Amino acid sequence: MQKIILASQSPRRKQLLEWAEVPFDIVVQSTDESYPAGMPVEQVPIHIARQKAIQVKTSLGGDGLVLGAKAILAADTIVVLDDQVIGKPVDRQDAINILSALSGRMHRVITGVVIINGSNEIAFSDITYVQFHTLTDNQIQFYVDKYKPFDKAGAYAIQEWIGVVGIKSVQGDFYNVMGLPVSRVIKALGETGVIENF
Repeated sequence: MQKIILASQSPRRKQLLEWAEVPFDIVVQSTDESYPAGMPVEQVPIHIARQKAIQVKTSLGGDGLVLGAKAILAADTIVVLDDQVIGKPVDRQDAINILSALSGRMHRVITGVVIINGSNEIAFSDITYVQFHTLTDNQIQFYVDKYKPFDKAGAYAIQEWIGVVGIKSVQGDFYNVMGLPVSRVIKALGETGVIENF
């Protein structure tokens, strides 16, 4: 298996690639995470992931083969409720408000993935449907105060306490909610030739 460049500083994506035993280096560049008004929500995380990958490719001289890597992998995850993109909370009260809105309801988690291999690009998104139990105010405040989910879209991480006690059902790839649909990524890396005969 060839080494890749992971264009993300997410500890969860790093962990998932390690679990999949994919060798990688992390290279991150500051990226504009805005997107055009009216863009379909399924395209938003792909758009942002592409910007991340392009920024890293440009920073490395435009050559995806530098650092001994075969490809650049970038991803972005969004939470969507009622066709509205829910980003990362700006503060404690915003996190409480977000989780209160998600409580007792189903939402979509969409991760966009872009893999650049030289001049070739593979881009896709994966959707997982997550249903929360109705959460009490005490549960929401406990989670926000103890786990401080301010760097997470939707103000929660499924692998933390709130996922264990607060999620009723998951339809789709669990790891997609963590930030990377790993099995699809491995398949795509095979299509790019990064993984051979595996």
